[in-house]
Amino acid sequence: MKIGQKSNVTSIDFVSRAYPQLATWFNRKYELAWCYMQPTPRACFTPQLLTDLNEWFDFLRAGADTHGVKYHVITSMDADAFNLGGDLDLVRSLSRAGSRAGLMEYAQACIGALYANLSRFDQDVTTISLVCGSALGGGFEAALSSDVLIAERDAQLGFPEVLFNLFPGMGAYSFLARKIGPKKAEKMILSGKIFSAVELHEMGLIDFLVEPGGGEQAVYDYIKRENRARNGFRAIRKVRDYCDPISFKELIDVVEVWVDAAMQLTERDLRMMERLVKRQAQRGAAIAVC
Repeated sequence: MKIGQKSNVTSIDFVSRAYPQLATWFNRKYELAWCYMQPTPRACFTPQLLTDLNEWFDFLRAGADTHGVKYHVITSMDADAFNLGGDLDLVRSLSRAGSRAGLMEYAQACIGALYANLSRFDQDVTTISLVCGSALGGGFEAALSSDVLIAERDAQLGFPEVLFNLFPGMGAYSFLARKIGPKKAEKMILSGKIFSAVELHEMGLIDFLVEPGGGEQAVYDYIKRENRARNGFRAIRKVRDYCDPISFKELIDVVEVWVDAAMQLTERDLRMMERLVKRQAQRGAAIAVC
């Protein structure tokens, strides 16, 4: 089934909230909120999409339990592109203009949304990322910020920022270092390689690998599995948070480094970024970014 269509798994009580570049649906039977990204004009983290995500996450933070939400899924309305990452056109313009304040404002909006998902909206919620198509740069970071990462077998994920002399600064190193170790994290980031979902599943970065078109059903199957021992699942996540926490301050400190690096981009780097903006506009392109 194509992402963005209502599932036949259950048609019980869908409730939506309207945002310009975000669609949300609530399935009361499964206590599950679906969050579909639908950015325009490119499949990236536009300022409007970030505004929508932060408003939606604030709504959940104010009382997911009150709303009956126990599970939250972030995915895309576009079956070919989960998210191709940062708004490179905006980043390029701000860097060229020497606007450190503008870069910081954009980066903080990214971190705000990512940390809200990472911290489960300060609620008793299990967060799930469902990746179909390409998840690159910031899109990959967003996927890694959930408790559970489900990807369809033909998905592609990676961090190609090194192509224009930058690095993924919205959590990539923090997430990867804790999952596969610092050396492997650095090697992955500096390679610029786009990986298949199969490769990342073998590394342990993807929790569940499913056949194309099977992602939504896999979400429901996972919920049924967790519900059989939810107390244990919740407890082990708390232990992980205690033993290996990722703080908001850590993410902001890394963002400061990212902003400083973005301010040092050369005209050659910016021209490369401009070319990638055009590729980013091609949804599901094999190389688009950040």
